[in-house]
Amino acid sequence: MIRFTALGSAVLLSLAACNAPPAEQPVPEPAPAPQQVDPGTPVAAANALTAQGFGPLRIGMTRAEVEAAMGADSDPGSVGGAEPEVCDQWRPQRAPEGLLVMIQNGVLTRISVASPSTLKTDRGFGVGDTAVAIKAAYGASAVSQPHKYSSPPAEDIFVWATGGPATANAYVQDTAARGVRYEIESTGKVGIVHVGGPAIQLVEGCS
Repeated sequence: MIRFTALGSAVLLSLAACNAPPAEQPVPEPAPAPQQVDPGTPVAAANALTAQGFGPLRIGMTRAEVEAAMGADSDPGSVGGAEPEVCDQWRPQRAPEGLLVMIQNGVLTRISVASPSTLKTDRGFGVGDTAVAIKAAYGASAVSQPHKYSSPPAEDIFVWATGGPATANAYVQDTAARGVRYEIESTGKVGIVHVGGPAIQLVEGCS
């Protein structure tokens, strides 16, 4: 009788175990929502012109650093300034067509692009784009002033990222200033884009 009682107890325990509710499983935490990017915020591509430079070229580099990044002068027989040791313009050997660097006193101060360049700024503008579109995109950040040699609609549109004035015809001398200048031709379209420091204000190459 004791054996049957023990056996019956074992059966009851087994049945109880079978009918017990399953152990609760940990509830996984919800995955974080993907970060949304404001479509109105421009995203600079690796090959976009910015106020700070282009690709591996950074405003403020030494000439040696520029040459290490993109090669030496592709046309060393050409003179880019009246005093090359003071100011010179040239295209590095590995730079895209239409791109020139300006070296002042051994330092990169400006990068300029003209036809046949297809390079764009980080806001998507380059040679051939209209002044109207540029002003609409930048709004109050775009400072327009008359072109020094051509009549309207030719003009210069400056967009300073740092250190620039909010009014036209104010010459920037702060070497830490960085900006973009869209040189608008008589067609109302961009002929040249300059990026860099105060040197973007120079209208005749090195002068």
